[in-house]
Amino acid sequence: MKPVWKVVGWVGGAVGAVVAGAAVAQTAKVSHERKNATDRLADEPLGQLRPDRESTVAAEDGVPISVEEVDPADGGEPDIAVVLVHGFALDRRCFHFQRRDLAELIDPRVHQVLYDQRGHGRSGKSSAENSTIDQLALDLDSVIRAVVPEGPLVLVGHSMGGMTIMALAEKHPELFEDRVRGVALIGTAAGAVGGAGLPKSVLSRYNLVTLGVGRLAGIQPGFVEWVRKGTKTLTWSGIRALAFGDRKVAPSLVDLMEQMINGTRVLVLTEFLETLGTHDRYKALAGLRHCEVLILSGDADKLTPFSHAARMAEEMPHATLVRAPGAGHMVMMEQADLVNDHLVALVERCATDRGESRKKWWRRA
Repeated sequence: MKPVWKVVGWVGGAVGAVVAGAAVAQTAKVSHERKNATDRLADEPLGQLRPDRESTVAAEDGVPISVEEVDPADGGEPDIAVVLVHGFALDRRCFHFQRRDLAELIDPRVHQVLYDQRGHGRSGKSSAENSTIDQLALDLDSVIRAVVPEGPLVLVGHSMGGMTIMALAEKHPELFEDRVRGVALIGTAAGAVGGAGLPKSVLSRYNLVTLGVGRLAGIQPGFVEWVRKGTKTLTWSGIRALAFGDRKVAPSLVDLMEQMINGTRVLVLTEFLETLGTHDRYKALAGLRHCEVLILSGDADKLTPFSHAARMAEEMPHATLVRAPGAGHMVMMEQADLVNDHLVALVERCATDRGESRKKWWRRA
């Protein structure tokens, strides 16, 4: 009997997937597509940029959060700090292009902070009960307090990372009055995730497929990961179809996505599904009224469709709403130039009184 695996979760950065298949024919097809596709990013060191500093921040429950910092490329003192928060099943490498280009800014100069959410990338594993967006908000607060305890901030969140920022605004609105000058919400939603995009049943802990995979991952994690690795090339096609709007997307971008997703354990994915399905923070958007807000989404996003962005913009009429034509969920990878143009404009708007701000807060470790 042929093994049949379906996508068991995809929200936020793309939820890890194990795709069905009768192996040989599909594997050959994927290999052929990858070999013959034109890769305009073949020489780009995707996910290989080195930070200026790396550290570990202890979350409130003790989970170690892996953090890296990037200074302005010209060695000058920064005017503002930008914290980038990735989505579900991804890690900080998904911001490769933003990290690369923001480091080159001179006016204003940017101090960047990137970290891996709990259970993702190089950060430690969370307990099941703390695999929640509420806890992710507390983690973000811990990172800010430890790494950039003073000075003006811009928070950039993709998918579940955007949800994390909303939850932080709900918990600590004073931070957004005093320090956070700007927020970028990319490919994300404030609620009703199951109402558009991924079916709500897939997000439910009562879904039989999700429940079965989760239980099996808890009992036999090695076996589940072995099966997933065996279907690696099949997953590649599913990632391209679900995460990107353009089938001609550079294969190296799909490769990086595959590395990030396969680096996140299946048990972690299933434990986060309930919090994604119950996410509802439209009221929390009021906490962003003191900030410059950028809402950006691809109109070919299959996971958090553009309708979510439009709904958030209705709640925040002061926000800038940007539609990325033809882009999918991973818009900051797929249309990096467009996203970076708008991020730079946001940072520029937020970096007022730069000299005075620098004197008050910046000190290089």
